Amino acid sequence: MYQKPPILLDLLHICEFIAMIVGIIKLKSLKNSYWKWLVFYLIYIFMYEIMTAFFSNDFSKYIEKITSLIQIPLEYTFIYWLFAYKSLNMKKIFWIFTVSYFITFFLEYHLDNLDRFSFFSLSKVFGALLILILVIIEFTKQIKSDTILNFKSDKMFYINIGVVLFYIGTMPFWALYFKILEFPEIWNSYYIYFMVSNCIMYLLFAASFVWGKVKS
Repeated sequence: MYQKPPILLDLLHICEFIAMIVGIIKLKSLKNSYWKWLVFYLIYIFMYEIMTAFFSNDFSKYIEKITSLIQIPLEYTFIYWLFAYKSLNMKKIFWIFTVSYFITFFLEYHLDNLDRFSFFSLSKVFGALLILILVIIEFTKQIKSDTILNFKSDKMFYINIGVVLFYIGTMPFWALYFKILEFPEIWNSYYIYFMVSNCIMYLLFAASFVWGKVKS
């Protein structure tokens, strides 16, 4: 039997709220930095999650479409922007990755009914692979510089860990989703990981505001 413990969703909302509030508190110190956009992103995420939870019973089908067609692509695009465009200063890579992701996304949207088992969640897996590349480049940059010696004050250190746990850690869940569905116990365990890693990611976002410093 498939299980989605309601407490996990409540816990996720709490973690999103914590990240948002910490970001708002630190917003004044971030006003001259691109990090202020992470705060606005977290505000948007929290408001969206609360609204969808509130209207989920009456508009579940519409919410699923909005989440699939708008919300998830926005999340991936923001991660590409934060890593490639800003932190790594690789603007061409940002555009290449973003366009590549959306091409995959639209292909999946139009061709999903042709081979649902192999094509389902293709854009999520491909999008996560692109994030993995960016994470590796970011970690390599930190290792090759003095940044790694002061990782506690590096905002991207916390972002990296959170993104790895959630986006990279859940890749097998989406890549093998229908296969995993055949084994409810495995699905339930991976769902718990999916939710818990999501919570940890937002707490790490909050940690980046608390301990991370804005580079001058």
